Amino acid sequence: MKARVKWIEDVQFLGESGTQHTIVMDGPEERGGRGTGMRPMELLLLGLGGCTSFDVVAMLKKSRQDIVDCVVEINGERSESVPKIFTDIHVHFIITGRNIKESQVKRAIELSSEKYCSASLMLGKAAKMSHDYEIIDVA
Repeated sequence: MKARVKWIEDVQFLGESGTQHTIVMDGPEERGGRGTGMRPMELLLLGLGGCTSFDVVAMLKKSRQDIVDCVVEINGERSESVPKIFTDIHVHFIITGRNIKESQVKRAIELSSEKYCSASLMLGKAAKMSHDYEIIDVA
């Protein structure tokens, strides 16, 4: 896996993935940013959300759960001093479907966070990770 980051101006950068997808990154206004892109630390949380969502949806589908939506809300708290690493990260899953078994949702989240999600496992080495979920039945 490869990535490339090119400085554009001030604190704005263009990130390009090895698969040629691009994203604009920009810093906060107090550091010269102009709000033209996501901040790099936001991208870490989005990567975590994408990684764990991928796992959970795949596991729920494999266990024949009639899932119609999955939303993950992530809250990351950072240290006050430099380096401003994440110290606490909370991941909240909102699973929508028909007759979804709570035990299947709980197990999928546990397996993702403890075994399969590379982002969860890496970030969990620096931050306290917590997870919860809600199930919305559309039956």
